[in-house]
Amino acid sequence: MNLPYRLATLLYCFNSQDEVLLLRRQHEPNAGLWSPPGGKLKTDVGESPYACACREAREEFGLAIQPGDLHLAGVVSEHGYLGQSHWLMFLFEVRPRLDSLPPPHPEGEFAFFSRAALAGLDIPATDRERIWPLFWQHRSGFFAAHCHCHAGGQNVWTLEESIHSPAS
Repeated sequence: MNLPYRLATLLYCFNSQDEVLLLRRQHEPNAGLWSPPGGKLKTDVGESPYACACREAREEFGLAIQPGDLHLAGVVSEHGYLGQSHWLMFLFEVRPRLDSLPPPHPEGEFAFFSRAALAGLDIPATDRERIWPLFWQHRSGFFAAHCHCHAGGQNVWTLEESIHSPAS
């Protein structure tokens, strides 16, 4: 499938109650759905995934962080997502806890949610199927997964690497 390839970061940020910060997206992809904040790498200037994550944290919710404040929890590739593009996403857990809810942003509105509340939210299908479960299973470890997205909504997943944290 000859589609553009997109590189992006997703930021998994938590408050002191271990609730995760999500953004109800105003724009595609996934307009109207809740997802972790993040954004596309500036490939034209050779931006690294870590630099992108730090930039997006600053731009979207005003958090000044450095690469050492991030834990790379996972890498997810999606082949033919919504028939529009291929994605390579770097999933970072942000170590500093957020003290308050960020103000609304042109990308959408923010809210904190408990892990249990995710089941009742409008989130992307691939997030619900595998990305969130893999994130929770590997929160202090690492995983790499690939999703082959097919027309009609069937997604075929392959777990390519799985390292659980020593504490799990």
